[in-house]
Amino acid sequence: MSTPYPFTAIVGQDDLRLGLLLNAVSPAVGGVLVRGEKGTAKSTAVRALAALMPEVSVVPGCRFSCDPGVPDPACPDGPHGDGTGVSRAARTVELPVGASEDRLVGALDIERALSEGVKAFEPGLLADAHRGILYVDEVNLLHDHLVDLLLDAAAMGASYVEREGVSVRHAARFLLVGTMNPEEGELRPQLLDRFGLTVEVAASRDTDQRVDVVRRRLAHDDDPVAFAARWADEESALRERIVAARALLPRVVLGDGVLRQIAATCAAFEVDGMRADIVMARTATALAAWAGREEVLDEDVRQAALLALPHRRRRNPFDAPGLDEDKLDDTLREAAEDQSNGEGEGDNDPDPDGPHPDGPGDGGDDGGGGGVPPQADRSDTPGPAHEGSTDAPGRSAGAEQQPVASAEPFRTKMLSVPGLGEGAAGRRSRARTEHGRTTGSRRPQGALTKLHLAATVQAAAPHQHARGRSGRGLVVRRDDLRQATREGREGNLVLFVVDASGSMAARQRMSAVKGAVLSLLLDAYQRRDKVGLVTFRGKDAEVALPPTSSVDAAAARLESLPTGGRTPLAAGLLKAHDVLRVERLRDPSRRPLLVVVTDGRATGGPEPVALAGRAGRLHRSEGTASVVMDCESGIVRLGLAAQLARDLGGTAVTLDELRADSIAGLVKDVTTAGRAA
Repeated sequence: MSTPYPFTAIVGQDDLRLGLLLNAVSPAVGGVLVRGEKGTAKSTAVRALAALMPEVSVVPGCRFSCDPGVPDPACPDGPHGDGTGVSRAARTVELPVGASEDRLVGALDIERALSEGVKAFEPGLLADAHRGILYVDEVNLLHDHLVDLLLDAAAMGASYVEREGVSVRHAARFLLVGTMNPEEGELRPQLLDRFGLTVEVAASRDTDQRVDVVRRRLAHDDDPVAFAARWADEESALRERIVAARALLPRVVLGDGVLRQIAATCAAFEVDGMRADIVMARTATALAAWAGREEVLDEDVRQAALLALPHRRRRNPFDAPGLDEDKLDDTLREAAEDQSNGEGEGDNDPDPDGPHPDGPGDGGDDGGGGGVPPQADRSDTPGPAHEGSTDAPGRSAGAEQQPVASAEPFRTKMLSVPGLGEGAAGRRSRARTEHGRTTGSRRPQGALTKLHLAATVQAAAPHQHARGRSGRGLVVRRDDLRQATREGREGNLVLFVVDASGSMAARQRMSAVKGAVLSLLLDAYQRRDKVGLVTFRGKDAEVALPPTSSVDAAAARLESLPTGGRTPLAAGLLKAHDVLRVERLRDPSRRPLLVVVTDGRATGGPEPVALAGRAGRLHRSEGTASVVMDCESGIVRLGLAAQLARDLGGTAVTLDELRADSIAGLVKDVTTAGRAA
């Protein structure tokens, strides 16, 4: 067994360490989500925490780690009589990103349940993690339905397995820790809210601290046992402090003045619901216990807000988590003054000079979230390109324009890939999925996950006499079992190919185009798609953003997109073809949707329009679903975008038609070459 890196040897990362320790003191805080760039000791800190957790006493032989003092009366391995428990270390259970639902919650033996009427249950990871730590690395990449199950169990303290009328319940209380790199995609706001605390981590820019990190890491890798021995005293002291804080926690007093500060803070920052108030109260109490106090102070409330509120302030996917600390200080001061003036209580005076019990805590970015910037009137940028110009050879292609802000996003119509896919679960196109409406049955391939009861009974019924059935029970064999086939929705790869040439550079026009693309990005976020961005202008095309789950990154690249130069439309389409070819090899089950944003003009090189048509027909020959967002405007329209859509075998829509509230037309499916044929 490998020797873990000591928790006390971690350099810096004060917020990360404090968030984990507070959950160790009070698991009711609700877990912690650790957000940050790669290589910032996220996983190292979580795994190191397990060595600090106090041992647990369990019922011997119980697969669900029941406490012998208060055993679970509904334990599937129960009932447990009075007896002496055995002590063992608290477990750290890791949930892989690719885990199945059965692996997480456990699996019922459906064959025995039908034929014998017994609940033969194989526990999952939730049972293994009971009274320990459940760690989910890259939680933002976990399938949504697994995240829902995970967070429901964490909130209720129990896991329920319901299948074909057979149900099993067992206790599942654990310290939930998730780590994620925001560059790879965000969690939905509803799921963010279910984590009690969140901390942002980043690599230190201090040279001495970085040297210390490298020195300790190399020393651990050279001799893990000797390195751990050097930190044994610090680890033991921290473990004892956790035990003492747990014992002190029930005696901590949370006064009315403090509760009013908490309520005023949550109201001032306009967080949704009441979960934030409850989490802040529990966190402030845990902070007081961690500091060895029986009374919650203003400094505890402030630190609790920095840990519990930033991730709850996101209003759309492009808002960055963060908290305005000046506003926080003003809110806490006003609440304390109101309490003092109104009721004369002075028991919660702030102590700004008092040291934090576990070092400084950086709660997030200054200022609010970094949402979509408002449309700006940039008077210092070059003038707009002439509307309706053809960008033909011989005329000036125009100097590069400074990026313009996007218009306000809007709700778009549904764009979906036709046919029936088998990609990752999402909300865009029809697909065969593990969850959804039942459409039929088939013989199971591997483990049975979703039983089709009627089909199973129908398959077993003709053989009952031959199998010697004598009682009321149905004699079911493995060959009789039928897997339910279900139809739901999948997420797709939405690849945007955006024309950034001079013909698109008119200020209001490009602002509207960016607003439309931003609207489609919001739609892709909600439908759990991957997105990519290819841009073309001047002489060539480039991949501005390789396919990723981070819609935030695509929005950021879009906002900073400059315009100007000629229109190498064919280069953009060929670059998109290269991107899709590579993605088909990486993830063949995820079907692509190509969204070309252009006015259809093509310039530069010999026969640019004909070359663009051939590039479009290349996509059509491979059956790529596509839509052309026609950005042409003005009185005179050439219809070039519509011709490009025909070459692609797709559909052309105008900006007005893209709006969900538009009556100009309804876009349901994107035409493919196969359907056109």
